Amino acid sequence: MRNRWLALVWGVIVLLAAQPAFAHQQAGVAGGFVSGFSHPLFGPDHLVAMVAVGLWGAQLGRPGIWVLPITFPLVMAVGGLLGVTGVPLPAVEIVIALSAIVLGLVVALRVRAPFWIAAILAGIFAIFHGYAHGQELPAAANPVAYGVGFVLATGLLHLLGIAIGTLIAWPMGERLVRACGLVIAIVGSYFLYATFGPVA
Repeated sequence: MRNRWLALVWGVIVLLAAQPAFAHQQAGVAGGFVSGFSHPLFGPDHLVAMVAVGLWGAQLGRPGIWVLPITFPLVMAVGGLLGVTGVPLPAVEIVIALSAIVLGLVVALRVRAPFWIAAILAGIFAIFHGYAHGQELPAAANPVAYGVGFVLATGLLHLLGIAIGTLIAWPMGERLVRACGLVIAIVGSYFLYATFGPVA
């Protein structure tokens, strides 16, 4: 048990040590599919929110376990298109940080929201995550390949969250999943704080 908590604390430290802007640098990464695929994976602000969607879907059960992971990438693709075309969207980084806080808290508190409310909430956040991905489209990248890459990576992160979320079948797993939600909310709080100024 002690080792598990040490691993959890270490994970938080690693995540907090990363800057949210890291997701948007992608220096040295080839354009197209690889760049799009790696964007959510190397952006902890995106990564934790994607995993939280899967965790929440698993907690909600059917049809939430598949409605949320399908809704999020589809709507996110629309957000990506807005980002690629340069349509103005305010407070993108703030909403992305808020998405981790909100999604983390609903997992930590195991909020049993109606599926349509959960889908709308996930869809709203997906617009901003997709927009950030689209905005960071490398100049040399193929927009379609880039979009397919970040949508696929997002789907895989949802599946990871669902896989972890299946642990709720056991009492200890239930506590672990809710603890993951709390960690995600803490990480989101850090990113929200970081958007208002440099963090040492």
